[in-house]
Amino acid sequence: MENMFLEEAEYLDMVKEQLEAALDKYDKSAAGYEEDYNKARRYLTGCWNEMDPMERFSNERSISCIEATGNHTLASYNRVKKLRESPYFAHIDFQFDGDTNAEEIYIGLFGFTDDRGRTLIYDWRAPISGMYYEYQTGPAAYEAPAGRIQGEIVRKRQLKIEKGNLVYVLENTMNIDDDILRKELSSTSDEKMKNIIATIQKEQNRIIRNVNDEILIIQGVAGSGKTSIALHRIAFLLYRQKERLRAQNVAIISPNKVFADYISNVLPELGEEPISELSFEEIAKMILGNKIFFEKYAVHAEDRSPEWLKKLEYKSSADFVRQIDEYLMDAEKRNFIPCDCTIGCTAVPADFIQKLYNSYRSYPIMRRFPKMADDILEMLKRRDIFSETKMPPKGEIVRKLRSMLKMDGTLELYRDFYSRQGTTELFELAAGNTLEWPDVYPYLYMYLAVEGNGEESTIQHLVIDEMQDYTPIQYAVINKLFRCRKTILGDIGQSITPYNSCSPEIFRQIFGKATFVSLTKSYRSTCEIIEFARSIKSDQRIQPVERHGETPEAVCCADPEQELTIIRRKAEAFLKSSYATMGILCKDFRQANLLYEYLSKQYPVHLLNYESTHFENGIHITSIPLSKGLEFDEVLIPFVNAGSYQTEFDRNLLYIACTRAMHKLSLTYCGTVTELLQI
Repeated sequence: MENMFLEEAEYLDMVKEQLEAALDKYDKSAAGYEEDYNKARRYLTGCWNEMDPMERFSNERSISCIEATGNHTLASYNRVKKLRESPYFAHIDFQFDGDTNAEEIYIGLFGFTDDRGRTLIYDWRAPISGMYYEYQTGPAAYEAPAGRIQGEIVRKRQLKIEKGNLVYVLENTMNIDDDILRKELSSTSDEKMKNIIATIQKEQNRIIRNVNDEILIIQGVAGSGKTSIALHRIAFLLYRQKERLRAQNVAIISPNKVFADYISNVLPELGEEPISELSFEEIAKMILGNKIFFEKYAVHAEDRSPEWLKKLEYKSSADFVRQIDEYLMDAEKRNFIPCDCTIGCTAVPADFIQKLYNSYRSYPIMRRFPKMADDILEMLKRRDIFSETKMPPKGEIVRKLRSMLKMDGTLELYRDFYSRQGTTELFELAAGNTLEWPDVYPYLYMYLAVEGNGEESTIQHLVIDEMQDYTPIQYAVINKLFRCRKTILGDIGQSITPYNSCSPEIFRQIFGKATFVSLTKSYRSTCEIIEFARSIKSDQRIQPVERHGETPEAVCCADPEQELTIIRRKAEAFLKSSYATMGILCKDFRQANLLYEYLSKQYPVHLLNYESTHFENGIHITSIPLSKGLEFDEVLIPFVNAGSYQTEFDRNLLYIACTRAMHKLSLTYCGTVTELLQI
C-alpha cells in the first residue's frame, strides 16, 4: 500500500509541475493577446476616418480573431486552474490487444496534454475513460472513432486529491467501490448540486453516454440521481457533439426557480456553459404574450371547488388529448367554407381555393393563408403577364381568404369544442377574460394548431424534469413546440398532481418511439430513512445503498405549544451541528408561512416559496411540493396529525418529504398521529 501511494504521489508531482508550466504559458499568452487587442482597438479608433470600408472591415475582423483566441486561452487557463486543485480521480492500466505493455490512463474532469503531446489526463467523457465506469480488472473494450478497441484492464485505482494533495489511493474492487461511494454519500449536503464524475455507477454511465435514443425517459426512484445524470448526459453530449450542439441549443424545463438555482452549478463545474431554464408557465406566457391571460395554478386541491377539480381531472386525461385532436381534424374541414371570388380582375373558383387550403395541411390554419395568397398572386402573374392591371396587395387576398372561416380565432374554436362535446359546463372564463389553470395548455395546444408559433425553436435537446407532474396535454404542447431530442425524467411515485395519468403508454402515444430506463437504487438517504419511507408508501423498487444512520423519530406532543417547543429545539440542535442544510417541510404554504413567522423571530431561517430564486445553506421552511428535487442533511416534518394527512395524495406528500432527508429525519404531531404512518 505504501509503494502504491508513493507511485501515485510521484506521478501527481510530475502532473502538477506540468500544470503549473501550462498556467504560466497561458498567463503570458493572455497578457499578449490583451496587449494586441488594446493596440488594435486604439489603431482602429484613431484611424477610423482615414480608412476605407474594406480597411475597417479587415481591422474589425482582426480584432474579433484576437478576442476569440484570447477567450479560448482564458477558458484553457481556467480549466487547468481547476485541474490544479484535483487533477484526476481514477487510474487504469489498459493493455491493448497485441501489445505487451499496458498504457497508463488517468481520468479527470478535463483532458490535459503537455508540450510534448503526452496525454497526462483524459477527460471523463472521452471514449477510453468509459472503461473505468463499465469494467473491473480483466477483459474490457471501448468504442473509438476508428471502431471497437479491445484489451484488458490490468490495474484499476481510485484516488482522492484535494487542494493538490493526495489523500488516498485504493486498488479498485467492487467492495472498495462501495466503500468510496458510502464515504462520499456520508458527506453533508450543499447549496448547489455537485458533479458525480468520481462515483458514476455502471447503470448511470450507460444513460449518460447514450447518444442514440431520440426520446429517453428515465424513471428513477427518489435519490437515484436522475437529475444529476441528465445534466451529466448533457455535458457528455456537448463534449461528443461539439461541432453541432452548443449550450445555447439545450434547455431544461424545471419545476421552479429554486430548483433551477440548486442545479445551476453542475454544467459550469463540468466545464460547460449554463443552459436555458424554462417553466411551463413561462412557455405559455412566451407564446400567448398579451393575447390572453391565465391564472396561476394553486397546488393544493383543497384550495379549489369540486367543480374546478372536475375540470382538472377531465383535462388531465390522455383521452382529452384524443378528443381535441379529433375536433381539430373535423374543424379543419368544417370551419373553412371556400367560395368563388374575384381577386383583381380574375375569378378564382372555390374548388381551387379548397385545393390550396388542403395542400398546406401541415401548416397551422392561419399560416396557410399567406402561403395561399402567394400561390394566387403567382397564378395571376402568369395569367395576366401582358396585362397592365395592378396586382392586389397580398394582405387584401389574405383578408378575403380568412373571411371564409366560420370561426376566426382560437378562443371561438375552443369554446365550440366544449359545445360539440356537450360539456359547456367544463369551460368558462374567469374574471377579466382570464383562462382558468386547467384550460391554459388545452387552449395553448389549440392555439398552436390554429395560429402556430411565431419563431422556429433553436433548441436541439430538451430536458424535462419531474415528468410525473405534467399532464398529457402539456406533453402534447411540448411535442408541437420542440421537435428535437429529449431527456425526460422523474418518478411516477412522487406525483404532486391529484389526477396524474402519465404512463409509458401515454408517452409513446404522444412522442411515438421512446426508450425507457429504470433506476431503482437510492443514493441519497440512509437505509433507516428509506425503510421508514417504504412503510408509508410500499415501493419495493427503491433500494438504498448500504449506508446506516439514526432511526427516524416521530415525536408525540401534548399540545400545539409543546410541538412548537420541540420544533424550536430541533432548529437549535441543527445550528450547533456540522450539518449544512435543514428542511422543515410543511404540507402547504399556510403552515409554512405561519411557522416561518414564528421561528424567524429567533432563528436565521429561510422561507422558500414560488417567488424564491435561490437555495443556500441553513434552515429552510417550505411546502412539500416545492421541496421536490432538493435534498437536506436533516428533515423535520411538523404537524403530521390525523387531521392533516388523510388521503392517498397526502401519502404521496409524506413519502416525498421523507425521501428529501440524507442523514436525519424527524416528525412531530400532537393529538392522534396520521394513520398513514405505521407507528
